[in-house]
Amino acid sequence: MGEAEISQPRVEAPVPMRAGVSLKAQHYRTVIDRHPDVGWFEVHPENYMGRGGPPLGYLERIRRDYPLSLHSVGTSLGSHLPVDREHLGALKELVDRFEPGMVSEHLSWSHGREWYTHDLLPLRYTEDALNLVVAHIDQVQEVLQRKILIENPSTYLQFRDSEMKEQDFLVEAARRSGAGLLLDINNVYVSCSNHGWDIEAYLSAIPAQLVGEIHLAGHTVQTLRKGTLRLDDHGSAVCDEVWSLYKDCIQTIGPVPTLIERDSNIPEFTELLGEATVAGQALTAAGEKYEVAV
Repeated sequence: MGEAEISQPRVEAPVPMRAGVSLKAQHYRTVIDRHPDVGWFEVHPENYMGRGGPPLGYLERIRRDYPLSLHSVGTSLGSHLPVDREHLGALKELVDRFEPGMVSEHLSWSHGREWYTHDLLPLRYTEDALNLVVAHIDQVQEVLQRKILIENPSTYLQFRDSEMKEQDFLVEAARRSGAGLLLDINNVYVSCSNHGWDIEAYLSAIPAQLVGEIHLAGHTVQTLRKGTLRLDDHGSAVCDEVWSLYKDCIQTIGPVPTLIERDSNIPEFTELLGEATVAGQALTAAGEKYEVAV
């Protein structure tokens, strides 16, 4: 799979109003050989920022048959430092090459002056932090020449000096920057459970018109001396409570392209496809209510 394949015909770029699946290396051959009935695929662009090699070749081949979304984990929108121009340039190259239907990033930060972490760290929800995040989103969108989506985080601590609720911070960041939202239902459930927040109040604060994508994933529960902690590890099937929240959500805001996300304990592709089928059925039901073709 060489550079010559880049010019091959592709499906249209927009992500359809269907369920998609995280694309993992274990499933490249399955997708190419069996061409499963899934609406679209999403990848972390940081895994494809090399100049060549099999991953880029496989992704190019799959992109010919499916719409694609890029879900970044390395832009660090909430860092006090400027956005890394080298990383942003590499992201721009992938956007230009693969023409994804959507590009998204997390409401978090992950690096300081001389260090990086694989964790997506939470923010202080203050006006100063909001101004910083908006400036970074503006910079990313200007370089990419397109609107991005911002994802709500899963969190395990709160800052005493936060001045606003997470959902209000998220919505205001999107409104001021012109970005959209990637609403991760599992993250809402995890964070609200960990902090004792009102899940219904959180979701009702999210304007339907801002939501461009939904994520669904699994999480684990750890028992502590003073209670339980939910950890967003993307290593298991979507739990019943998250499915219920998701179905209620899209009945309220209407159908939205939905991703089944899995990043660890990767199962056979058929298991992920089964979850995508459940999400697809929920999207169809919501589409009927809103008279939207799904």
